[in-house]
Amino acid sequence: MTWNEMQPLLSQACWDTLYMVGWSTLIAVVGGLPLGILLVLTDRGGLLQNLVANKVIGQIVNVARSMPFIILMVALMDFTRSITGTTIGREAAIVPLAIGAIPFFARLVETAVREVDGGLVEAVQSMGGNTWTVVRKVLVPESLPSLISSTTTTIVALIGYSAMAGTVGAGGLGDIAIRYGYQRFETQMMWITVAILAVVISLIQFAGDYAARSLHHRGGRSGPAPKLRLLRAEEPAAADISKVA
Repeated sequence: MTWNEMQPLLSQACWDTLYMVGWSTLIAVVGGLPLGILLVLTDRGGLLQNLVANKVIGQIVNVARSMPFIILMVALMDFTRSITGTTIGREAAIVPLAIGAIPFFARLVETAVREVDGGLVEAVQSMGGNTWTVVRKVLVPESLPSLISSTTTTIVALIGYSAMAGTVGAGGLGDIAIRYGYQRFETQMMWITVAILAVVISLIQFAGDYAARSLHHRGGRSGPAPKLRLLRAEEPAAADISKVA
């Protein structure tokens, strides 16, 4: 197979992989972020302590994480068909990819949020901040560098999942590697696919690490930023009260 024959196939496969991974990551972040924070808030000593709810949510996350992705795809075929109308193609692959990534990302979020300094939480509470204020002003901003790293890890894992999804007709680079590299003995195509995946993963990891380091140097974790922002927000109100007096 010549390069002119391989190029359109690889271009479409790259786009399909990025499409699947992009949408799956978005859904995983939207679903996994609140789930991970909820695991922290409902744990022993949390702001919304509820051990029963914590155990139930944790068990669901553990079961979902323990299921191999190839089995998850098969188990969700009926559900996928009910949503997309088909079980093959990149749109259909997004469903099991996202569902498999949500509990994975939720555990990473839980780990990141648990590392936030408890003193900052107490400081916000002492100023009258409620649970939503603590989450918005402390937990998320302070854990943001780790959350960026967690998102990067999730994206890399989803690229691997998408390659497995290619074995059941999802398209993408995994499909190209199986159909041409394995079934048709096009060894050159196989190694080009491997090289593309390696480059894509390296670029994503570099970008994620750079973003996490940049946020950390700007005062991300364990810095006084959330407390200072709250104090600055309260100072004008205090000034207004003194003027009235």
